[in-house]
Amino acid sequence: MSLVAERVPSAAHAARPRAHRALRALVFWIKRYLPPELAGTATMLVAGVAVAAAAAPAIVIGLVGTAAENVGFYCVAAITVWREQRLNFPDDGMLRRTRRVAVLLVLEFGPAELLDTFLVRPLALTLAVHLLPDIALGLIVGKLAADVVFYVLAATAFRVTEKTGVRGEAPAAEG
Repeated sequence: MSLVAERVPSAAHAARPRAHRALRALVFWIKRYLPPELAGTATMLVAGVAVAAAAAPAIVIGLVGTAAENVGFYCVAAITVWREQRLNFPDDGMLRRTRRVAVLLVLEFGPAELLDTFLVRPLALTLAVHLLPDIALGLIVGKLAADVVFYVLAATAFRVTEKTGVRGEAPAAEG
């Protein structure tokens, strides 16, 4: 029998790995989605404020803001996925990598984007622009509301492509 007491991990000690995984997952999602979000937000604001300055109705501001945000977001998202696939499949040629990127963008964002582009985002932007006194504030508030729906769906789809091996061997978020 040992005279040295065996060390039993405390609940706080056991929670550390979980907290570390959650932090790594948060950093992963921020690195993945913040650059496209910044580009999309910038294009949405420029286009939305520009059409508002031309006295466009709220619905037009919402539709133009949605289209502009998609352009900014997907230009940067495509570059992100391209880089990921270049690392995972360095021997792929240009055409094959382009197809992989297109397929991955559709798998990750397709279902979320259909609902987002044709219903949630235009409605959220239109309502927020109509109800709030400042166009830019309305665009931001509407965008944030629509983003909640979008990211629940998009993050789930990303995890499915990751778990099924469609993405290749890229390091993934743990959470």
